[in-house]
Amino acid sequence: MLDRAAASAGDASGAPLALVGHSYGAAVALIAALANPARVRALALYEPTLFSLIDADQPAPNEGDGIRNAVAASLAALDAGDQDAAARHFIDYWMGAGAWQQTPEARKPAIAASIATNIRRWAHALMTEPTPLQAFRALEMPVLFMVGKRSTASAHGVARRLAPALPRVEVVEFEKLGHMGPVTHPEPVNEAIRHFLERTFDR
Repeated sequence: MLDRAAASAGDASGAPLALVGHSYGAAVALIAALANPARVRALALYEPTLFSLIDADQPAPNEGDGIRNAVAASLAALDAGDQDAAARHFIDYWMGAGAWQQTPEARKPAIAASIATNIRRWAHALMTEPTPLQAFRALEMPVLFMVGKRSTASAHGVARRLAPALPRVEVVEFEKLGHMGPVTHPEPVNEAIRHFLERTFDR
């Protein structure tokens, strides 16, 4: 599934690309860069969720347990016919306890439906992605790797392994942000991306 998404990301023609991605989108951007290294000039990533890198480094129990447990709880709720509870388990894992309850009622049906439709595929793609950590050492383009200090142990576990493997990485940690920082606080994240791309493309 990541391969198909990555192929789509690399289909555009013309000038070299800068790929910007958050979470699953950042994972897709990395796989796209591996598949099309000559096309990708730079990567700006916020917490790519390649949880398979954790399991490859250390068998469970490990830092991937948080997302594994959240997905399992969501799937159990779906199997019980409770789509709202499935969404609550998943959203609260990433955004903090009570986040789903505070979500505006008008927005909940679309979010819950998306989670119900996609969560099995998301989990399979990110928990079983076969690309080894060593492969990412071949990415020679500049990479902005953004992390929220208040994010989950699972997201931090990926970052702790992946960032040092990238040859030209610049790590930026946002003191007050979590995994959903690009959504909850877009201004500082977008500003960091803007400065990175300006520096990269001015060279």
